[in-house]
Amino acid sequence: MSAALEPARVDRLKVAYSVRNLDLGTPLSLVHHSDHQPRHGDLVLAEVTKVGYHEVIELTDGRKAKLYLGDELLLAYGARYAPDHFEAELPDDLGACDLVAAGGVLGKVRSRNAAVSAPTTVRPLGLVGDSAGRVLNVSDLALGAPLAALRKPPTFVVVGTSMNSGKTTTVASLVHGLARAGLRVGAAKLTGTAAGGDPWLFRDSGAVVALDFTDAGMATTFRIPLERLVASSVLLHGHLAARGVDAIVREIADGLLQPETSQLLDRPELRRLTDGVLFAAADSSGALYGVQRLRAAGQPVLAVSGLLTASPLAVREAQAGLDVPVYGPLDLQSPALAGELLRRATAEATVEVGEVLA
Repeated sequence: MSAALEPARVDRLKVAYSVRNLDLGTPLSLVHHSDHQPRHGDLVLAEVTKVGYHEVIELTDGRKAKLYLGDELLLAYGARYAPDHFEAELPDDLGACDLVAAGGVLGKVRSRNAAVSAPTTVRPLGLVGDSAGRVLNVSDLALGAPLAALRKPPTFVVVGTSMNSGKTTTVASLVHGLARAGLRVGAAKLTGTAAGGDPWLFRDSGAVVALDFTDAGMATTFRIPLERLVASSVLLHGHLAARGVDAIVREIADGLLQPETSQLLDRPELRRLTDGVLFAAADSSGALYGVQRLRAAGQPVLAVSGLLTASPLAVREAQAGLDVPVYGPLDLQSPALAGELLRRATAEATVEVGEVLA
């Protein structure tokens, strides 16, 4: 059963970043299926019943809107993997659930970090559908196939030890350094939970185009089948390359122990697109472990960065056990250093190709 969502009601909704690619000018409906089991990315209209940890929601334009009891939100169902915040799973039904990310993801909290309070709770009012009553999904809002690129731009991947290890800062710093060197740079966040801060930071840093997994039709990548993550990563890379950029910098969220991160790094499709890896670590021991793990998997590690670079002592500890340099954000923002990393990446890629041919 479905009923039209009146335009006046749609105008009053607080529409989350996770569904930012939805055209609110098209006719929408509110769909009631009592036996529907939510799918990752299903669009849902929900009412705030208790304001908890998330006191704001990130809107499609990035503005943080304060939440009040009774607010109606347009969100997407999904799971979340965030050791610093919530571990959440996809709900089994359309009953009461939790706002597990400010970017607009609804799930059921399984555990939470002791440093955060109980989640904001909501009551789903119905699924959001098109004019015919077909339930809409974030996957319906994904980019289409990209135009074929004339060449593959040199591509970096940034991965880290964990959430908040400095990955996004590393990406932004490298993007800025490459842009200062006169290059057109594309950036993408391949995995994580919907939030606009990272791609907007990449643009602020000098990227001519910045995309994330929401552009590939996912509100969150936790619990998403690996084949879909691989396909979305290739899709985003293709769209960046089609824009004629000179270099691409991509971020894989969370840490090496996160299942999707580990599996994605090992996929040959991504390996073929990767010319150099920068590893972000929160401390020196994490840096040593990460580089060792990546090297064992044959990844072309070029350097270490991340939160550890805030401490000169931690940098010395790490550097003593590493055979790659450790760079802080200001280092990576140097056009000379960024250019040198680009040269090293392309040189290593050429060596690998030569070894294969031999």
